[in-house]
Amino acid sequence: MGITNISIKERMDYHNVNGLSIAVINNAQISMAEHYGLLEAGTTKIVNSNSIFSACSISKFLTGTLVLLLTEQGLVDLDEDINKKLTSWKVPDNKFTENQYVTLRNLLSHQSGIIDPEDSFMELNSNDGIPSIVDLLKGHTSYCKVPIQVNYEPKSDFQYSDAGYCIIQLLLEDVTGKRFEEIMDELIFQPLKMHNSSLAMTISEEKSDNFSCGHKKSGELVDGKYAIYPYQAASGLWTTPSDLSILVIELINSLKGKSKIGLSVSKAKELITSQGCKEWTGLGGFLDDSKGELEISSLGWGVGFQCMMVAYPYLEKGLVIMTNTNLGVHQLKGIIGEIYDSYTSDCEEMYLN
Repeated sequence: MGITNISIKERMDYHNVNGLSIAVINNAQISMAEHYGLLEAGTTKIVNSNSIFSACSISKFLTGTLVLLLTEQGLVDLDEDINKKLTSWKVPDNKFTENQYVTLRNLLSHQSGIIDPEDSFMELNSNDGIPSIVDLLKGHTSYCKVPIQVNYEPKSDFQYSDAGYCIIQLLLEDVTGKRFEEIMDELIFQPLKMHNSSLAMTISEEKSDNFSCGHKKSGELVDGKYAIYPYQAASGLWTTPSDLSILVIELINSLKGKSKIGLSVSKAKELITSQGCKEWTGLGGFLDDSKGELEISSLGWGVGFQCMMVAYPYLEKGLVIMTNTNLGVHQLKGIIGEIYDSYTSDCEEMYLN
């Protein structure tokens, strides 16, 4: 089962999408991987199986997986006051933390009480350089100009927050004594052989051949070709649809007690269990059961890129779509939504037959 009732090339032309890569999962295996278009407008660099895209906020699903793995190892606790283990910065106490402290669980599910300041968490400005997470949280950088604090009582509401994931990143670095990218490489990328995945903050000339450039909806390249986000846990992942599919397959296998990274069945289930005050929020991803089956999704949207990861873990199916063009509309209203609709229609037809 793949995507049969849509011409991807025709829809790319219609939407003015430069490059697109897709992977389909069936029976906990990659059953299809296809690639279309160009890595960079005006060149002959074609998208292929090794072409790397910015995953933007799909990074949060990866971060959630890493956190659950570290809880498995006893290094962190989902429900502990994070200030107990944070050493290089602390969440400031205020009236909102008197009865509820901030935990990894509510940070992962965007229910920590933290609201991102206006005009914050933009792409890397080469003039400002790469900030430390501590400086960012203290409000000392152009990426976040005011100090991060709790703005409402934790667990009482949902507010999507990149700052919350910066705190997660800092906590993991504090408890392990390692850089975030080192932890991720050691515990997830290497064991799963996700060889085309990285949390690169710079793209060197020798590596740039595989990296997709970002494009505006007009088809023009974005400034600097690549949008880098200097807060890796929230938005720093560069990867391919096939590598993201490996992560989805690891979740599927973990639910069957066959994890390659040491994630137990109970922790894998917790990753995709409704959290707190919003039943559609998991630990790093979003949940839906409108089609009668649990659907896990994560969307990425940034300067020059849009992408989507969707999984049906108990059906052992999934879909990953990555593009190097920001169409300026929600993913489900552009080419990604058209491919997703085609995929789910094929699924429904298969079940009926």
